[in-house]
Amino acid sequence: MRPASASPFRSPGFLQFWVAGTVSEFGTYITTIALQVLVVITLGGTAADVGLVNAARWLPYLLVGLVVGALVDRYRRKPVLITTDLSRGLLLGTIPLLWVVHALSVPVLMAFVFVFGLLSLIFDAASQSFLPRLVDRSLLVVAHSRIDQSSTVAQTSGPLVAGGLVSLLGAPIAVLLDAITYVLSAIALIRIRVREPVPTPEKRHLRREIGEGLRWVYRHETIAPLALSTHGWFLFNSMLTTAFVPFALLSLGLTPFELGFALAAAGVGGFAGSLASIPLGLRFGAGPTVIATRLAMPLGWALVALAPAVEPLVVLVIAQLFIGFTMGVENPNEMGYQQAITPDHLQARMNATKRSINRAAIVVGAPVGGLLAVAIGYRPVFWIAGAGLVVVALLLAVSPFRRARHPD
Repeated sequence: MRPASASPFRSPGFLQFWVAGTVSEFGTYITTIALQVLVVITLGGTAADVGLVNAARWLPYLLVGLVVGALVDRYRRKPVLITTDLSRGLLLGTIPLLWVVHALSVPVLMAFVFVFGLLSLIFDAASQSFLPRLVDRSLLVVAHSRIDQSSTVAQTSGPLVAGGLVSLLGAPIAVLLDAITYVLSAIALIRIRVREPVPTPEKRHLRREIGEGLRWVYRHETIAPLALSTHGWFLFNSMLTTAFVPFALLSLGLTPFELGFALAAAGVGGFAGSLASIPLGLRFGAGPTVIATRLAMPLGWALVALAPAVEPLVVLVIAQLFIGFTMGVENPNEMGYQQAITPDHLQARMNATKRSINRAAIVVGAPVGGLLAVAIGYRPVFWIAGAGLVVVALLLAVSPFRRARHPD
């Protein structure tokens, strides 16, 4: 294993890839808050509406995720990334225009978010499989840590900017900034100079290719239990995040800026976690590190469930700080490990297969979380979904993944 001090920035093309991801990630955190505030405040929606909009974004992963993963493996990945970035920027830029002409509603927003999700599905499949072509596999965990560090800076500043923009200009206008960031991301990707393998012209069998990706993910000794546990994590986490925003705005009475401030704490925690991810992963191994953080994360949601009705901001900040830290430690170790042991010709299918089922879990969990919040209240949802996170983490702890180590 290379030392944690080794730098992926010495690899040609990684700097531009990192810049592109950082810029678009900043805008994404703005839109994540802006869209939810748009539903709750501007359009007068409920937690159930928030769940439906969230589900619409991830529905393409459920419908065509496996197909997209197989198709992306047939093409050079850089052109796919640039095209989808520009398309997403154009799509988001249309939302404020619809609001100006009074044509924006929850169903219309769901339709736009669905198309945005389809473009993101294609981008994600290409992006996750593009990185191993830019850096050596022994540097993947370090590369993901560097990406996560910039992501958490965006996560910290994005919600604060979003809260301010939403408060001053309204949620629709805040979405415009994200549209611009996708264009800037595309420009950075264009500057990458990399030689990608030329796709072979022989006849392909889509069903066979999909099956090959499924077998790699769900028959592998360590990737299979990791994938199944991650699917469960996404199910319960989507219930939690769907209930959180309306809980903070409607039940606890936070302003959009205060909500952004609380969510920004997760970025601070995530940055600290990403700094600790490399030494912890190299010292204890990918398996034990991922398992430990997934067992710890529900403690943060327990704090959210216990947040007082009067002056709740401090408790929410501490909770999000802790949640962000656990995710900052976990993600580079999970992503670096699974990419390092997956062959190049299966990278897009491996990533798309996992992401498709993960997002399918959101399609189920987000509306369920919203409906339960309306039916039984926000706090019971936090306890139920938090218990679910503990269960899936314990199942991972008794699987062969507990022995997973980063390859040299």
